Parts: sequence; C-alpha cells; structure tokens
Amino acid sequence: MSNPQVENVVIIGSGPAGYTAAIYAARANLKPVMFEGFQAGGLPGGQLMTTTEVENFPGFPEGITGPQLMDRMKAQAERWGTECYTEDVTYVDLSQRPFTVRSDEREVKAHSLVIATGATAKRLGLPCEGEFWSHGISACAICDGATPIFHGAPLAVVGGGDSAAEEAVYLTKYGDHINLLVRRDELRASKAMQDRVLNNPKITVHWNTEPVDVFGENGRMTGVRVRNTQTGEESDLHVKGLFYAIGHKPNTSLFKGQLELDDVGYIVTKPGSVETNTEGVYAAGDVQDHEFRQAITAAGTGCMAAMLAERWLSTHQLITEYHQQQPSSETPPEAELTEEKTTASPEEVFNIAHTRHEGGYALRKLFHESDRLIMVKYVSPNCGPCHTLKPILNKVVDEFDGKIHFVEIDIDKEREIAENAQVTGTPTVQFFKDKELVQHVQGIKQKSEYRKLIESYLPAGVSATN
Repeated sequence: MSNPQVENVVIIGSGPAGYTAAIYAARANLKPVMFEGFQAGGLPGGQLMTTTEVENFPGFPEGITGPQLMDRMKAQAERWGTECYTEDVTYVDLSQRPFTVRSDEREVKAHSLVIATGATAKRLGLPCEGEFWSHGISACAICDGATPIFHGAPLAVVGGGDSAAEEAVYLTKYGDHINLLVRRDELRASKAMQDRVLNNPKITVHWNTEPVDVFGENGRMTGVRVRNTQTGEESDLHVKGLFYAIGHKPNTSLFKGQLELDDVGYIVTKPGSVETNTEGVYAAGDVQDHEFRQAITAAGTGCMAAMLAERWLSTHQLITEYHQQQPSSETPPEAELTEEKTTASPEEVFNIAHTRHEGGYALRKLFHESDRLIMVKYVSPNCGPCHTLKPILNKVVDEFDGKIHFVEIDIDKEREIAENAQVTGTPTVQFFKDKELVQHVQGIKQKSEYRKLIESYLPAGVSATN
C-alpha cells in the first residue's frame, strides 16, 4: 500500500484536462502519476466518454468521437511516461507536505497536485426514478440508446443545453420519435445544435415542460407525467425511455474543508489562473470551470496546471527529473480506428478451441457445444463505458486463456440476441454455464470482481494463470 518515494506531481482525474496535464508534465521529465478514476464521479476519460461526435476540437475537421479522442490523449500521455492507474482516489491530505493521495490499491506522496476530477451528471430525483433506472431511465443516451427496448419506440430527453440537443439528435437513429422536454421557452444549446434539433422532423420540442414522474408496468417504463411550468397543467407523455441531460455537479467532495470551494462546489481558482488557495495545488477542467465547460478549454487549463506545477517545483528545488528514451515516432495503437475487418464468414473464422470470439454465430455455437464457462460482453457503438471496460476484461480474459470462452456482441448489429438476453444498457456482461445463465452484471466492475466470478464457476483447483 505505501510508497516511500515522493512524486513530482500527481494528477487526480483524467479527461481533456487531466490527460493534457499529464502530457505536458511527462514531456517535462516529471514522470507524473495519474489516478484516472474508475466509477466515482463518472468514467475515466470524463464526460467525453459519453459523447458521440466531437466536431469542434481543433485538428479533426472530419470530427471524432469522444471515446476515440480520449483514447488518443491517453496514449499520448502514456507514450511520454505517465504512470496511469484506473482507480478512484478515496483520500487526500493537503494539511502537510508532501501531500498524501490514497486509493484502495495504493498510497502515494506528492509535492504538487493537479485536480481534474470533473463533474457528474445530475439526476432529477423523481418518485419512481429508482424503480425504472436502467429499465427506461438513463443518463447516457450514447451508452444505452442502442438497446433493444428503445428501437422504434417513442423516447424523451430532458434538458435544454448542448448535451440534451446532442442526445436528442443521436436517439433519432434508434427511436421512432424523440420528445425534447425543455423547462423554459428557449434552448441554451449552441446555434448549430439548435438548428439540428429544430429542423429534425423526428424531434418535437415541448417548451415550458418538466417531468414530474415516470410510470410503467411489469418493470418497464411506459411513460412520463409532465407539467407545464407556466400553467401547472399535468399530462401523460407515452414514451419507452427518458434520458437525462440536465447538467452536472463538480466532483469535489474529497477537497471540502481543504480547498476553497464556491457555493455550488466548484474549486475556486485565482483569476486567469488554475492556482488554488493552496500552493502547489492546481485545478483544471470542469471541476473549476462553470462557464465554458468545453474540451478545448479543459485541455488548455490542463496545460496551464502542468506548466505552473513545474515552475513551482523548480522554484522550491523539489524536482526529481526522470530522463527517458525518446519515444518511438510510430503512431500510437488505435485498434478501434485502424483495425481491419476480416472478409471471411463467421463459419470460416470460428474455432471452438479459441478463447476469444465475436458475434452471434460464435455465441450460438459455443452455447450448444462448449463445456467451458462462457463470458459474453454486450457493447454498443461509441459507448464510453464499453471503452473503459475493454482493457479491464482483456486482462481478465488473458488470465483465463484456454479455460473460458469470451464473446463480444455488438447490440446494434445483433439486436435479436440483445433482446433475447434482456440487455437494457451497455456494457453488460453475462456468464453461461451448461446452457444456463448464471450471472448478469451491468456496468463496470473491478478486475478482481470479474476474476472472482469466473473462478467461482471453474472446476476445483482451476484458477487464473498469473
């Protein structure tokens, strides 16, 4: 748990701010340590992990998805020597130097900190929200919009900003008709996003409208009770899904009583800077920005934080330099962008002796013919959490190579399979043994949890290969 070495700089959080800070700090030979986060306060990679097309980030005239952009930023940070841990920080002590940063897995000491913990999507707190969460209600259209229960169905999005507008447009790919519920009589979204919404025949904007509750039957949502904010009149809107896009709250609970926060909870920084009220501690990105909240401004503040941290460390003669070999000029691996698809048929590529498989044909063959434990991961296009889960499961599957079967199912391509499996959101992982479903896991878990589940269904004496 303990680490006697004192790090130059520890970065808490990721996203455009955290990864940019890591890139600059790593190139300055500071060998930064980054806690990307895991589940507390969202996903590693930040809010862009739940964003489809990013069309306003300089350098990508054709656009790029949020998860792809974060993958590239992370690869660049690691290429220059950043040490990344996909873990949540659970404790920070800024009362004495060096600072202490702790997760469940490790404790590190640091001379300086960059805080890039971002913000978390808000919930409405409707009376029946808990009952229908993940059974009709979602805070991520990108993650859950492709699930079978929403295909061809009327859907609703609540919110009036860019996120709400983007989610409404995205859901037109899957839903029959999209109802955008806006509390006011105007949208706060950018002009470009407003045009896309207002000119889309599959989207109806309900002005001066707010959700009051949701209702349904047999565990599935069938509608939203809405209220007119001007007249108070209530009515029922029959939809199969309700997606929240109502803003965020800053992830600053770790720093209450240690750093100056404003009334909402954002970290207060000096005007025109990312300096906090504690020397050597810098806040970057949405955790301190409640005005712009853009990927490009977050990246800019991450750059500022790293440069100020280096300057402060140098002034106080605290730097330990880590000279490194020049990184390879090869393009960082981007499997999702460059992976070539085979032209062979599923029948031709299937081999029951292999551990890894893809698609419905492989799943059906394994279900009927395999005597191994079958682990099935259901993913959807551009799903940020699915990106996060990928390296976690890859490591676990490698540990059980030859002892289990692993199948990946794209629920957009294999809708019937996803519907039969009752997948209501992605990522979802199911385990089958002897033609029976033995476990259903939704969301992202730690490697140790997946490892423990697999071992519980293996024959006695069989375990992971270390």
